[in-house]
Amino acid sequence: MQPFLDDIRADLAALKSGGNYRALREIAPEGDGRSRYDGRVLCNLSSNDYLGLAGDAELREDFYRQYNGDWRTPELALSSASSRLLTGNTPAYARLETALSELYGGRAALVFNSGYHANIGILPALAKAGDLVISDKLNHASIIDGLRICGAEFLRYPHVDLDRLEATLASRRHEYKRVFVVTESIFSMDGDTVDLRRLVALKERYDCALVVDEAHAVGVRGPKGAGLCAEQGVAERVDVLIGTFGKALGSTGAYAIMAPELREYLINHMRSLIFTTGLPPVVLNWSCFALQRSAAMDRERAELTRLGAMLRGWLCEAGRDVPGDTQIVPYVIGEAAAALAAAQRFLERGFIVFAIRPPTVPKGTSRLRFSLSAALRADDLAPIRELL
Repeated sequence: MQPFLDDIRADLAALKSGGNYRALREIAPEGDGRSRYDGRVLCNLSSNDYLGLAGDAELREDFYRQYNGDWRTPELALSSASSRLLTGNTPAYARLETALSELYGGRAALVFNSGYHANIGILPALAKAGDLVISDKLNHASIIDGLRICGAEFLRYPHVDLDRLEATLASRRHEYKRVFVVTESIFSMDGDTVDLRRLVALKERYDCALVVDEAHAVGVRGPKGAGLCAEQGVAERVDVLIGTFGKALGSTGAYAIMAPELREYLINHMRSLIFTTGLPPVVLNWSCFALQRSAAMDRERAELTRLGAMLRGWLCEAGRDVPGDTQIVPYVIGEAAAALAAAQRFLERGFIVFAIRPPTVPKGTSRLRFSLSAALRADDLAPIRELL
């Protein structure tokens, strides 16, 4: 065991010397876009609580008030104590999946424990030997992990380069039984977007299946917060649309929207759904409650867009061109040590905005990623202007 531990210590030392060592931090939510960290209450710019739902104490009160103080009701149970295919498929699942189906025009919905469960399970269940999966190069690590355990061959195309994607489809589509194209809609590290209308046209022209991860778009874009696919008018033409509750919707878990046959197929073949304990009823009911509230939050969505535009404008003044119009605003610095130093300056001025370093982003592109919340005001962000 000693040689093994020596190797582990050497690895940790290398991480520390390269500025890429990580440690868990204790951070307590305070509401209004703020969190308590290291003895101070700070503006949290590293959270994905885009609409402020996760930190809204009054909203939690409204949720629990529905149960009239009946804390013993099964609807507030803290565990399902079983997988969905045994006894863990509580009635709250049906209500939540019905609400999701209504949001997406009647298509079938299936809820998962997390976005990671969704992405390591869906493609491995659908794509087999003799198939091809083509993935945007900057897709989330959970998608990449799903590709690695997938039985199909996979390729990656340059980030949002749909010309290259089309060239690959034109030259290689005929070699495979089925081809799947997978992308995010809003990318988590750069906050940029993909042309979903063109992507849908390509998948239809070349007879592919399209999987779109809307983790950072659900709640903040589109009619009733249904996402960027809905905003661009193509949601019903996306074969598998993945969303999450753990970001703008202020809960935990994820879901996929698809044809009824695909839903049945995943229930029978998706290992990360079959072999895991179901979500607790209290979480499912909170997700349904938050989903319904978020549908009416057009003002918050507009404010989030305004804050993003304001911050991009400040970066432009500082000589940094950051295209896009989303709530994720990257401030690319370069080396990991410099990004860590910048994060410390922001911390001293009252902001939690942690450095994003390799392997999360490519070497030489370490950054601060401003992840905005509608719970914050423009005045809260004003000191950022002089820190850029």
